[in-house]
Parts: sequence; C-alpha cells; structure tokens
Amino acid sequence: MTHTVLVTGVSRHIGARVASVLAADPGITRVIGVDTKPPRDGGLSLGKTEFVRVDLRSPDIAQVMAAADIDTVVHMSLVSAPTKGAGRAVMKEHNVIGTMQLLGACQRSATVCRVVVRSTTAVYGSSPRDPAVFTEEFEPHDGPSHGYAKDAVEVEGYVRGFARRRPDVTVSMLRFANFMGPGVDSPLTRYFSQPVLPTVFGFDPRLQFVHEDDAVEVLRRMATEDHPGTFNVAGAGVLVLSQCVRRAGRFPLPLPSPAFSMLGEAARKAGLVDFSPEQLRLMSHGRAVDSSRLAAELGWPLKYTTAAAFDDFLRCLR
Repeated sequence: MTHTVLVTGVSRHIGARVASVLAADPGITRVIGVDTKPPRDGGLSLGKTEFVRVDLRSPDIAQVMAAADIDTVVHMSLVSAPTKGAGRAVMKEHNVIGTMQLLGACQRSATVCRVVVRSTTAVYGSSPRDPAVFTEEFEPHDGPSHGYAKDAVEVEGYVRGFARRRPDVTVSMLRFANFMGPGVDSPLTRYFSQPVLPTVFGFDPRLQFVHEDDAVEVLRRMATEDHPGTFNVAGAGVLVLSQCVRRAGRFPLPLPSPAFSMLGEAARKAGLVDFSPEQLRLMSHGRAVDSSRLAAELGWPLKYTTAAAFDDFLRCLR
C-alpha cells in the first residue's frame, strides 16, 4: 500500500506530471515533490503535491524523508544536458552525488519500502558492434564514457548496491528511450525543431521514442505496485533518422562526422542544441531496445508506438 510518496526532479516536465498524477490518486495520502526550484512557467501544475525546495546533493533530503515518513521514492532528477550557466561538472554532481545522498537517506529510512529510479537506454551506448536490439541483460561492448549516459551508468551501479543492502525494499529501474511528446523539451526535440537538420554522412541510425503519456503511466504503476527489476521502456518499432526528417518536413544536411561534431559544438555554445559526443554516436549508429519484459510485467503494453509518439510531437510543433 502506497501512502506517502517522494518525487524528485519536479521542476521538469515529466517529473511534475508524475507528481501531479500520484497526488490525484485517492489511494495515496501525500505526495512531496522536491527540487532546487519549482516548475517553470508554462501552465505546468504539481496539483496537490507539496513542494519542498531542496538540493539532493545536501544531507537535507534525509531530514525531509524522515519528517514525512516516506514509503515510496520516485527518483526523476537525472539531468540529461547541462543547464545554462552551469557546466558539465555541476550536472555530474547533481546526477551522481545527488543520487548517492538520496539512496543513503533511503538506506537509513525505516519506512521506505519501494524505490523507482528513472534511467536511460543511453547506458547501452551506441556502437557499430551493437546487437540489433538490446535486452536488459546485455553488456555493451563500448560503454558510455561521457556525459549523461556515463552518469546514468554510475547511478545504476549505486542503485544495484542499494538493492543488495536493502533486500526488503522493492527497487525498480526504468531505462527510458528518448521522451517524445507535446510538452517535452530535450536535446532531441530541439534538434527536430530546427529548420535544417544536420546528419552524419553515410549513416541512417535507428531511433526509438517513448511518449510522455506512456512514461507517466509506467512511472505511476511502478510507484503504486511492486515490480522489482530493470526494464527497458520504449515505444514499439523504430524510425530511421531519414524517416524522421521526412515526417518533420525538414531539410537534411549530410555532413562528415568531424564537421557534424564541430557544428554540434557551435550549436551547444549558442544554446541551441546539445550535440554531445554521445549524441553524435547516437546519430551515427542509433539504438533499439526490447521492451517486452515491461509489457509482460505490467500486463499492459505502451499505447504509443515510436512512430505515433514522434507524430504527436510533430502535431504540436506545427
């Protein structure tokens, strides 16, 4: 039975939606949303969620949890790109040190019985030696060595360690494909919003997306039911990049890999699009995962395919 839920990362779109949906659940007594700032303007509401301003890197999170007798933690506070005015070091501290502090507080808590952690399919990396489809058991040949994906690998390591130390706690780890939908603001949605789309010459990578509505529903179910384990979360099917470009009605600009990297660096400095090294690899080699384990566990398949999620994003964009 879920009574009191803590949701991290509520200043961002998906985190705020998850907190709001849980707060509206009659079976949940109280939802506390934590972040360094409340949701930004734009009509996004936390509903009945109680907002607490706290930095996960500080020990204050343990005090918040102890005072509220938290029994379920939904950790959404992984940042996929550095914010303006903050560099990569700050992003890594937030992702890794923040998760360590949160898990430490969970380990000391006598009331926490369920922990749900948002991760990413980027932990598999992108390589020409990859299998056609990743399953949860697969160990990548070339693990991520940079940015958000590397942070996620470290976070997953700490989560597995926590699960071993607290076998009495149900731990669910969700590896999401790239979020897509009308309200999503990410490096990939900003990329597809540009009038001209640079691509890596000679490559047409496979991409997968998960619609924001499906992501919120998966997280709601994981927060209110016991589903231990690691699960891939992606809409059925794939789109190759050239299909995405045509559907978006954009103009492709094929570039040699070094030129793509240089353009990405310029776009990142201008604050337009975050073309990180991991993004370059994704745009070269792509990535696809198998989500059948999740569907079998929940007894509920995602409503949106990868193509349907992308089309819904495009409808809003137009």
